[in-house]
Amino acid sequence: MEVIFIKDLKNQGKKGQIKNVKDGYAENFLIKNGYAVKKTKENLNKLNCELAKKQKEDAANKKAAQELKEQLAKVTLEFKVKTGEGDRVFGSISVKQIKDELQKQGYKIEKSAIELTNSIASLGFHNVNINLYPEIIATVKVHVIK
Repeated sequence: MEVIFIKDLKNQGKKGQIKNVKDGYAENFLIKNGYAVKKTKENLNKLNCELAKKQKEDAANKKAAQELKEQLAKVTLEFKVKTGEGDRVFGSISVKQIKDELQKQGYKIEKSAIELTNSIASLGFHNVNINLYPEIIATVKVHVIK
């Protein structure tokens, strides 16, 4: 029997996948537990509508991320820090501080999206990458001053 998976099931199938399985397994486990539905014209149409809807949403999200990337390229975040002898910075600029500063400027960025490869612990300009969407990475300038 051919079934359409409506939920991911480890080692069996992913959501939206069509797979041929034994009748008993399909009826007694997959369909009964809500992992799959029988492959019919109606269910195929539902699947195609969901896929088309998801593609439209992905395209809209990607376009929004691209626009945000262009806006963030113009942004420079400025942080005042205390320094000691020889202009050595006390502490460093954290991801949370960068997120808070972006939020003050009106950008809603998740903390997990900010990629800080090495700590910002020196005066001057630093580039920080922000993952907005798969394959879309914005770069924000961080200026550390005393």
